[in-house]
Amino acid sequence: ESDTASEISFQFNKHKKTPSIGSHSSDMASVSSVSGSVLSVYSGDFGSVDAQGTVEFALDYDEKNREFQVHVSQCRDLAVVDEKKGRSDPYVKTYLLPDKARMGKRKTSVKKRTVNPIYNEVLRYKIEKMVLLIQKLNLSVWHNDPLGRNSFLGEIEIDLASWDWSNRKLNWYPLKPRSLSAVNGVDHRGVMNLSIKYVPPGSLGPKNPPSGEVHIWVKDVKDLLQLRPSGVDSFVKCYVLPDTSKKSYQKTRVIKRDTNPVFNHTIVYDGFHTEDLKDACVELTVWDHEKLTNHFLGGIRLGLGTGNYGISVDWMDSTQEEVAFWQEMMSASNEWIEGLLPLRSL
Repeated sequence: ESDTASEISFQFNKHKKTPSIGSHSSDMASVSSVSGSVLSVYSGDFGSVDAQGTVEFALDYDEKNREFQVHVSQCRDLAVVDEKKGRSDPYVKTYLLPDKARMGKRKTSVKKRTVNPIYNEVLRYKIEKMVLLIQKLNLSVWHNDPLGRNSFLGEIEIDLASWDWSNRKLNWYPLKPRSLSAVNGVDHRGVMNLSIKYVPPGSLGPKNPPSGEVHIWVKDVKDLLQLRPSGVDSFVKCYVLPDTSKKSYQKTRVIKRDTNPVFNHTIVYDGFHTEDLKDACVELTVWDHEKLTNHFLGGIRLGLGTGNYGISVDWMDSTQEEVAFWQEMMSASNEWIEGLLPLRSL
């Protein structure tokens, strides 16, 4: 975990076997579980109904127990999902944003066959008041489908920094469509400053290097999410997907109490053939370190985003900026390519 260069051997060509379709599917399922560890606020939205109706709830903070409480009372005039049967099976879900992975979701029970559900339930978060005041509450209503094809019915988002905490009464709020920023994934999580280069086999002399190498120089990150008043204790993880084994895993040291950490850490992966670059994906993720668990802050995926040896996988989702950065590295062997890339949800 020092700042010196880390080198790891990565025999990328071992993934180039062509197993049966069935075994390929199981391999991809195990790999994609890493990518799916950070869930979207809107995961499972298969519906196309328009948001309508209102929701009644109240907010409170229990100073003694250091607990944020969302008192969900009821909803009225929700959209009908199953028009043939004239029914919706609604429930309410909450997140604290921007770091929905850190605090997790809370949800009420499901009320069946009604567009006017009554809940009278309290959703609770153990959280310090000062941390709560830099969050937003996202409260959304969903239709529950037995097959998991849940439908979005509406939402409301509240900035808790400006909330009137003397107001503990139940109030009605209109449900709104999803915000464009949320739909388009526009959530500022910071910017990573890094350089990458590819060293082809034998390009530095006879059998030097013996196999191709990808060098990743993580310089610094700006404007990380501030999860605590003191800042964050951050570090960067790196994998070359589809390999999520310990052999592929590298990380930087932890930089404490800083939303603009300087890592200056270099990672080297060898075992690359030049043709492997079009199928590889370097995943760099930034995490907040705590004793019990680490919390995802944002990440990038460097690659062409075209699939893994012809198989479509969910981690091949590189943005245009990330693809262009990788392409520039591929076209300029032995040269450091500098980039400033925005962190995002993965």
